[in-house]
Amino acid sequence: MIAFVIMAVLLAAVPLTPIYPYFVMQALCFALFACAFNLLIGYGGLLSFGHAMFLGTAGYATAHAVKEWGFRPEFGILFGMLAAAAMSVVTGLIAIRRQGIYFAMITLALSQLIYFLYLQTPFTHGEDGIQGIPQGIMLGLFDLSKPITLYYVVLAIFLAAFLLIHRTINSPFGEVLKSIRENEQRAISLGYKTDQYKLLAFILSGTLAGLAGAVKVFVAQNASLTDVHWSMSGEVVLMTLVGGLGTVFGPVVGAFVIIAMQQYLAGFGQWVQVIQGAIFVICVLTFRRGVIGEIAHFFKRSL
Repeated sequence: MIAFVIMAVLLAAVPLTPIYPYFVMQALCFALFACAFNLLIGYGGLLSFGHAMFLGTAGYATAHAVKEWGFRPEFGILFGMLAAAAMSVVTGLIAIRRQGIYFAMITLALSQLIYFLYLQTPFTHGEDGIQGIPQGIMLGLFDLSKPITLYYVVLAIFLAAFLLIHRTINSPFGEVLKSIRENEQRAISLGYKTDQYKLLAFILSGTLAGLAGAVKVFVAQNASLTDVHWSMSGEVVLMTLVGGLGTVFGPVVGAFVIIAMQQYLAGFGQWVQVIQGAIFVICVLTFRRGVIGEIAHFFKRSL
């Protein structure tokens, strides 16, 4: 909790610094996305290569509801989360009975199916995406068209979701997930219905990823195919591994590192991906536990 308070204070002070708030808001959305993904792989042991479909589905649903149906921001976000939750239920029922590489490949195939579906569906506007999304007034009080107000709303949503994930990890449900990750057969022998636990973790992870996608719509004011593409699923894997798989703060650090590289190395064009790949290789070779994982291991060894 001390680390959480420090993180919250530092993020709350960003508007008082020269740091560009839009960059931090974007990083917070991806940090939430990475935390949701880490809940599934880091604590449930399930590697999904299709998590972008939840991010993108919620984004499209929120954007369409706000722009075309006139939903208020809070209802648009809720609608996006419900869309992501519904998709996670359907895809989870299909994929959850498989393990390892088979589970990963099924989620990747389903994600690609959703991508090509959204490419052809009229309401997504194909490659143009949904542009010019009104930000509106959340709860009738917070004008999201004001950058500082939008920043603190995004920060509040991120911190609330982060605490929810932390509570889930440290709950009896989270302990069962960890036992399934370590030895599923032993968990079955103890009487746990592991498929049900994994399905619930998949749905919760997909719904929180949807929350990230819904909030991101108000930051970027658009919803595009980029958020549904398989490369986005690869990026969230990269964020989680760089920060520290199975650590609470690792995905947050990983997301900020990757988004910072994309932001400040944009002048290198396509070479950004090469640089990211090189950094990823270095991290795997030198920081096998990720940045936060290595720091935590160092302090444990020192004590």
